[in-house]
Amino acid sequence: MVLLDFCVMNAGDLILQGEALSADLLGKARATTGAQRILPCPPQAARLTGATRGAAFDALIPAIEAERADWAFMPAGARLSDYRLIAFDMDSTLITIECIDELADFAGKKSEVAAVTEAAMRGDMDYPESLRRRLALLVGLDIRVLAQVYAERLRLSPGARELLTAAQAAGLRTVLLSGGFTYFTERLRIELGFDFATSNELEIAGGKMTGRVVGEIVDAEVKAGQLRRLRQEQGLRREQVIAVGDGANDLRMMAEAGLSVAYHAKPATRAKADVALNFCGLDGLLRLFV
Repeated sequence: MVLLDFCVMNAGDLILQGEALSADLLGKARATTGAQRILPCPPQAARLTGATRGAAFDALIPAIEAERADWAFMPAGARLSDYRLIAFDMDSTLITIECIDELADFAGKKSEVAAVTEAAMRGDMDYPESLRRRLALLVGLDIRVLAQVYAERLRLSPGARELLTAAQAAGLRTVLLSGGFTYFTERLRIELGFDFATSNELEIAGGKMTGRVVGEIVDAEVKAGQLRRLRQEQGLRREQVIAVGDGANDLRMMAEAGLSVAYHAKPATRAKADVALNFCGLDGLLRLFV
């Protein structure tokens, strides 16, 4: 990926963030990267300038993660305002829940639906097929439970509001691209001021869910296509786009961005992202920039 490849060959900045970064860990990080200086970045972060990633640093990664710390290499001087658009997945990324799993709880089928959700996010199952299977378990569910899930269970991920506020202040367009449902994405779009949102529209008949969606399923390719279209419409280069996701269904969308961020993600997603935030909140992304 662009940013990590950059830092394998060139000196940039290594950002470490965690609840308690030990002096020993910081010393080892500096020694293994040849960093020039260690600059504190409150709260709970440090920036090592003039750092180069290589085999010695990679050997240190298990120790970093054992301290529940996140790490990322960035080009020196990178600023949030260098980017012009940021795209988010919704379920388990912008928000803490999988909405379809919570809907299934009201139908007494949460465990069955959650198992399919997990398989889809790992990439073990085709997303459209996984969605059809899960929706089939919700046939006849009263649509009033949508409001209950939104009011009682939907919560923003830690740092989500702070990241969005900072991105909007820096002039970035904000986009929500979800394989979830419009009932939730539209309310979040309005509440949080997103510039654009897309997701699946549940088919409703007689106040009940039919187990189908209206129109095409918003899957990995649709999400990627929407981001590509928005980028092209605004005349942006790939390097001016950030994409944040957590599952296999986000990988194609993330590949359309110059900076891909895996947030509390599945291993396969983390492995292909430029940056992985495994422990901190979404506002951890802000500490990557000067």
